[in-house]
Amino acid sequence: MGNLLEFIKKLQSEGRFHNLDEAALKQSVAMKILSLLDWDPFDLDEIQPEYNIEGGKIDFSLKQNDPNRVFLVVRKGSDLSKPQEELLNHSVQGNARMAVLTNGFTWWFYLPLLQGSADEKKFLALEMNGQKGEEISEKLLQFLSKGSVTSGKSLRLAEEIYHTRQRAFLVKEFLPKAWEKIMKEPEKWLAEPLAEVTKNLCGYKPDMDILREFIRSKGEMKAEAPPVLKPKPLITPAKSKATIQGEDYAGKSLTAFTFRDNRYEVKSWKAMLIKVCESIFSQHKGELDVLFTISEKGKEFFSRNPYEFLNCEKISGTTIYVDVGLKAKEVIDLVYKILLLFGYKESDLAMEVK
Repeated sequence: MGNLLEFIKKLQSEGRFHNLDEAALKQSVAMKILSLLDWDPFDLDEIQPEYNIEGGKIDFSLKQNDPNRVFLVVRKGSDLSKPQEELLNHSVQGNARMAVLTNGFTWWFYLPLLQGSADEKKFLALEMNGQKGEEISEKLLQFLSKGSVTSGKSLRLAEEIYHTRQRAFLVKEFLPKAWEKIMKEPEKWLAEPLAEVTKNLCGYKPDMDILREFIRSKGEMKAEAPPVLKPKPLITPAKSKATIQGEDYAGKSLTAFTFRDNRYEVKSWKAMLIKVCESIFSQHKGELDVLFTISEKGKEFFSRNPYEFLNCEKISGTTIYVDVGLKAKEVIDLVYKILLLFGYKESDLAMEVK
């Protein structure tokens, strides 16, 4: 792991790697990482380069005497959304149960043969420029090392992540529907449980007529989920300073930020998000559950289950993970929401960009 971590930190710190063409990326980044993960680049029984598939080629097929365990494709450029569909289609044709798409710095991992969209099949995302080298090294060893792949361990863990995320998604989607169903017919769904609890308390089970009358006496029950603790509205004007600044800073690089007179030098927007969270959360440990009220169009930003996100990081001193797979504007908007949620002012934060 030491050599792998050393190379990842080299990638993160040396700008020359960003200027490589696609062929050089394959040789000096992808092949180097595979070799550090114990794959033998000179053994065709382990790595088949330029693997032919109907309609195209796969850069590397990781095999170990078992055809197409993993398809790996390297593409130059920051936008990997276009080549991902081609990779997934080829993976289905080649019966590859796992696929990886990378530009050398972003690594997307998929389960191509499972159901769902490309985003649903993607179970992990790694960002060389936005995550700690130790975390990236650990994930690469888990999912792409020769030992993990050939033993089937990486596939089992990937499928567990996929199913955990699917389960969380379905529960969030259908729990309100279940509550609405119960509230529309309370006598049907609540009478029996209420009867059992009454019997446990007094030793006698009430008859159904008494139960129905009791439930009706409580008046109409609203067919909606019970209220949860919610913060005050985060954005009161039509267009807040947070939204405007998020638009202004998109596409720019962050060099440092100042929060309440403390200045922090950072290398990415994600690093600022983590540092702001650590700074604020340490002062509000008894109030952190309110974070779970922050959402946008069904998208959650905080969870105690790391498998709910493709790319997340645990906030130091807490059991909470934050989604760091966000664009610059999304990070800025989220940071301002956190500030207002805990009673800080937008003016408490200043950012330095280039």
